[in-house]
Amino acid sequence: MSVTVMIPTALRTYADGEDTVTLDGANVGDILKGLTDRFPSLRPHLFSDDGELRNFVNVFVNDENIRDQQQAATTLNDGDEVAIVPAVAGGSAGAPAIAALPDLSKEEVERYARHLILPEVGMEGQKKLKAASILLIGAGGLGSPLGMYLSAAGVGRLGIVDFDNVDFSNLQRQVIHGTERVGRSKAESAKQTINSINPNVQVDLYQVPYSSENAFEIAEPYDIVIDGTDNFPTRYLVNDVCVLTGKPNVYGAIFRFDGQATVFGHDGGPCYRCLYPEPPDPGLVPSCAEGGVLGILPGIVGLIQATEAIKIILGTGTTLTGRLLMFDALAMKFREMKIRRDPACPICGDEPTIRELIDYKQFCGVAPETSEAAKVEAQTPYDISARELKDLLDAGEDIFILDVRNPNEYEICHLEGTLIPVSELESRLEELDRDADIIVHCKMGGRSARACEVLKAQGFERVRNLQGGILAWAEQVDPSVPKY
Repeated sequence: MSVTVMIPTALRTYADGEDTVTLDGANVGDILKGLTDRFPSLRPHLFSDDGELRNFVNVFVNDENIRDQQQAATTLNDGDEVAIVPAVAGGSAGAPAIAALPDLSKEEVERYARHLILPEVGMEGQKKLKAASILLIGAGGLGSPLGMYLSAAGVGRLGIVDFDNVDFSNLQRQVIHGTERVGRSKAESAKQTINSINPNVQVDLYQVPYSSENAFEIAEPYDIVIDGTDNFPTRYLVNDVCVLTGKPNVYGAIFRFDGQATVFGHDGGPCYRCLYPEPPDPGLVPSCAEGGVLGILPGIVGLIQATEAIKIILGTGTTLTGRLLMFDALAMKFREMKIRRDPACPICGDEPTIRELIDYKQFCGVAPETSEAAKVEAQTPYDISARELKDLLDAGEDIFILDVRNPNEYEICHLEGTLIPVSELESRLEELDRDADIIVHCKMGGRSARACEVLKAQGFERVRNLQGGILAWAEQVDPSVPKY
């Protein structure tokens, strides 16, 4: 059987950049084997060491999730489409219950006039929006359009959880902030923009990390929680808080040119754990900081999330509950995947085992925060700092610098050395001198650490990893090197 396999942006680096391939096979197992035989670098991203499909990878056949079936044995027909959907480094049975609806002032009637003439909104619907409260987890790429459009729509209360400051690299997509606010608190910057759009909106700020210790207390006053996070521990935390408190979780995720959106824990539908029972291993799924993101993409996905939240408040339309909306900006295509509640889900299933919040960093395999002294003590024997590398170069030491970033990153800034992207490293080992003193670097140190492990496994003994990557070089050695 000839089958079309769709490869998501996050995995295309390991598939020679291909977005679709045609393979022959009688079942899904045949297709996945053919895919990984053709692109061996894909194998660790799809399968664990024991050959099992990873729990954070979903396989859809003709837009139907086959997780609950014997996936490998699922038979295929000629012309079927198989889509691989990995996790990306994004309740109540209707509209939130509101005891009494507030009145609208004359100014508010004029402000929301275009809503009021919509039969699906009208005066009652606009009053529901004014009475509603929404918690935004993050004031970044997704939080920007969410905060701006929900406030413009007249949602009466917005909570913002964010403890970061505005950076120049944020401005390409986080449109709620401006150049003059670089260095300021993101939460305070977002509040300033929101209240300039609509001074009627109450904005509550929580400038702390969202954690198991404060999650319930922060979420308690709000009707809906919107997930605009960029890491897996917080995504699972948001999901569990919403399931345990019965609040809808409006989910969005972005990476490079791809976006996802749905509504979890609402109207009897699935939760995040139903779709992704387990997180990927740390470092296996690159973040937007490593992989990049089209600046417009969070605007599109964030507005979808805002639309879903407003529909839930109004109690009108059909939400994305039970449907995962996939957006490919390069192809300008939307696809819809059906997702179902898992009766065996540990938190929303028929016999839940998770009844309280857990240690989400530990669950996701993230190392706990350590002091600077502990970090130095915990360094691997092959770590080298930017200043140490500078001293070696100044002393005229014969150093081979290996850059394992992508070519487009190399064009932004680079050290004098050789470029071999980490995805190509194993196939280009013959280009490296096994007796050379090799210093490996990437942007921040994650990819280069993995590259060092590959080289050491292949017998390269004189290998060291540049801690913090080229960003550390820019901060500690050469400020003229642009940070990205």
